[in-house]
Amino acid sequence: MKYCLIILTLLTSIVSTAQQKQVQYLSGTDAAHTVQWDFYCTAGRNSGEWKKIQVPSCWEQQGYGNYNYGRDYKTNGKNFRFYDEKGMYKYQFSVPANWKGKEINIVFDGSMTDTEVKINGKSAGAIHQGAFYRFKYDISDLLLYDKKNLLEVTVSKMSADGSVNNAERLADYWIFGGIFRPVFLEAMPKKHIDYVGIDAKADGKFTMKAVLKGALQSGTLRTTIKDAANKTVGTSQVTFKGKETELLVETTVKNVNAWTSESPNLYSATIELLDAKNTKLYEIKEKFGFRTIEVRRGDGIYINGTQVKMKGTNRHCFWPETARSLTKEQERLDAILLKEMNMNAVRCSHYPPDKYFLELCDSLGLYVLNELAGWQKAYSSKAGEPLVKELVLRDMNHPSIIFWDNGNEGGTNKDLDDDFVKWDVQQRPVIHPHHRPGNHFNGIDCNHYEDYYSTNN
Repeated sequence: MKYCLIILTLLTSIVSTAQQKQVQYLSGTDAAHTVQWDFYCTAGRNSGEWKKIQVPSCWEQQGYGNYNYGRDYKTNGKNFRFYDEKGMYKYQFSVPANWKGKEINIVFDGSMTDTEVKINGKSAGAIHQGAFYRFKYDISDLLLYDKKNLLEVTVSKMSADGSVNNAERLADYWIFGGIFRPVFLEAMPKKHIDYVGIDAKADGKFTMKAVLKGALQSGTLRTTIKDAANKTVGTSQVTFKGKETELLVETTVKNVNAWTSESPNLYSATIELLDAKNTKLYEIKEKFGFRTIEVRRGDGIYINGTQVKMKGTNRHCFWPETARSLTKEQERLDAILLKEMNMNAVRCSHYPPDKYFLELCDSLGLYVLNELAGWQKAYSSKAGEPLVKELVLRDMNHPSIIFWDNGNEGGTNKDLDDDFVKWDVQQRPVIHPHHRPGNHFNGIDCNHYEDYYSTNN
């Protein structure tokens, strides 16, 4: 009887795991926990032969290639050319045999800049352009389940798209090359929840859009909301028929503890996808906070009905030894330092940060201005539209984020404003950070350098 109980427990564990997203890291998880890959640099230091490199990392900090500062073209004149070496990566990996039949994505959290991915010699998809954004490829049909797989990645640190270079690299900060954030595989059943977008207001109203993948004739989406003490405070069930791919969940939670920078109260939502026989196919969990953002024109910014004065700073993802690749401890040091300085806000300049930093802002209490890259020059609409989508889908459930910054100081493509609105369930305000007065948008003038005359306009 004892042995039967042990076997039953193991089987339950396996089934439970199969109902959730399974993740396998191919790189390390941060700059302190890396994995060695094969690497070939086409020019500069240590170039011209296959060697080893730690991933994630910026290859300049690993002794490869050449350094550039983003304003070198200003310093060195019109004939100056940025170094444009490429990095070629190889890594062998295996996947569990029981992943066969699942949807398997390879996910890159950040790679500077143009990134071409091959699995077993075959292209995983179009070259990704844009350094600071999470992107993925469905590689289910490219994998081998009975032997090693070969991952090949070619990274060009200067983009073939001039607008990407304008937005990200011709900037007043150090520019690097390489796979600088983690790379991992994610495996889900063919029928699963692709993503959810949560809009939870301070009055307890909870609205969620759930996007499904893999057609189901009928089924149920069950949502359970729990507070920080793991007490269930709200539930909802939505039954659907006819192969629906988007579902809307609406409920109200009573007596919520709202999220602010002073009281960063977090809740969790467990979302389960059930088939017509009420069998659980898949589940995901999301942390969120109940809070309401309001911009009162000519008055100020209100969070949950209370006016907020934002005291904060710009923050780069940067460490002298590792550049854009950071450790979790370094992320914590930055977030705690902001709190110790009695600040309540941080602007992600001039690109989206690591997701872990946003989780710290959620839990410690910091208002975040999350920024689409654009340092005085903007992405084209063609280049920018997929990057806005990647930015918003990764980050929209963080209660700490109260504004989307569309570029910086003239690096705004106004045609992208409605793309934020398209993807963000919360419909956060979009702002246009600028270094000149007269750029009011959505009730906010983001002039960075106020003087007597600008404040009287």
